[in-house]
Amino acid sequence: MSQWKTTPLHEEHKLLGAKMIPFGGWDMPVQYSGIIAEHTATRQAAGLFDVSHMGEIFIEGQADIILGFLESVTCNSVSSLANGQVQYNAIINENGGLVDDITLYKFNDQKYMICANASNVDSVYEYLKKYVPASAKLENQSASWHQIAIQGPKADPILSSYFKSDLSHIGYYKFVLFPFSGEEIILSRTGYTGEDGFEIYSSNPTGVKIWKELLEFGKDQGLLPVGLGARDTLRIEAKYPLYGHELDENRSPNQSGIGWIVKEKKTPYPKYQEIISEKKEGPKRKIVAFELQEAGVPRENMPVLDSNGKNIGITTSGTFSPSLKKGIGLALVDSEKIQHGESIQIEIRGQAKSAIIFTQSFIPGSIRKN
Repeated sequence: MSQWKTTPLHEEHKLLGAKMIPFGGWDMPVQYSGIIAEHTATRQAAGLFDVSHMGEIFIEGQADIILGFLESVTCNSVSSLANGQVQYNAIINENGGLVDDITLYKFNDQKYMICANASNVDSVYEYLKKYVPASAKLENQSASWHQIAIQGPKADPILSSYFKSDLSHIGYYKFVLFPFSGEEIILSRTGYTGEDGFEIYSSNPTGVKIWKELLEFGKDQGLLPVGLGARDTLRIEAKYPLYGHELDENRSPNQSGIGWIVKEKKTPYPKYQEIISEKKEGPKRKIVAFELQEAGVPRENMPVLDSNGKNIGITTSGTFSPSLKKGIGLALVDSEKIQHGESIQIEIRGQAKSAIIFTQSFIPGSIRKN
């Protein structure tokens, strides 16, 4: 597997009997005990995810200079961030599409961290390098950082017990620097499942240590290692977009279904006026969720039809939902058809299957990025 990059947990995955697949240039576990078991553990107890393939890019410098820079390349309002806060944001390219959707960590006025998607780390770094002011320091530290995520209703009690520290004070989309094993690790109440939980950033040796110890420590409470298979079913149930599916370089944030992070601000980003106007007027097509009303498993790139059989869009992601026991997915659809309960059809292998547009939550009580 020399053509694929590996995370520091690669040997641990093999020891756990994981089935490995290529993903975004990495050799990653798709499942251990099985997608449904891992999905259910995360929804009912807790799941542990290797996300060390994600990227960490740091920006440091004079406060007003780096704030102006970050505002000029992203669509959300960076100036609204407090120290110790995380923000869901997106880097906008010259054509108004997405370089990547990111989480932005504010340490203080002089220091921020961007967490980028695995397949986009290099493109994000190269894009930022083109525009970063000479006085600011931009550094891709991805190789030095290890990242794992613990997600689920028991994530907080398991991690609090493991660290012998009450973590309940860490608010949603907030983070702290936590002393552990001779270093300061980052504990962030964030994730990609729709459940409560944490993402843990550390050095590589410490990350491997935490992974091994946490799996043993949380076993009695139902903690399981979780692969990319269940990560996908969990994020689709939570309606979280994935770059290369719902998000891409040609689709604006409004069209991508993340228009809620498009903000009016003093420092314009690329295609600022067009994106702001599009948000106010509404895009012609945008990403929305759907739910099958009969048996079937939707996948990406399947035609979406209205009740009369007219093409109104295309699926971007689809799966069998272990929680709902039915087929669900996300699709790029004509905006005029987007109304909860609207009857549509998904063409699965030549057969039109009845479905409805689903604008409500698939998982009541789920957490949304803010």
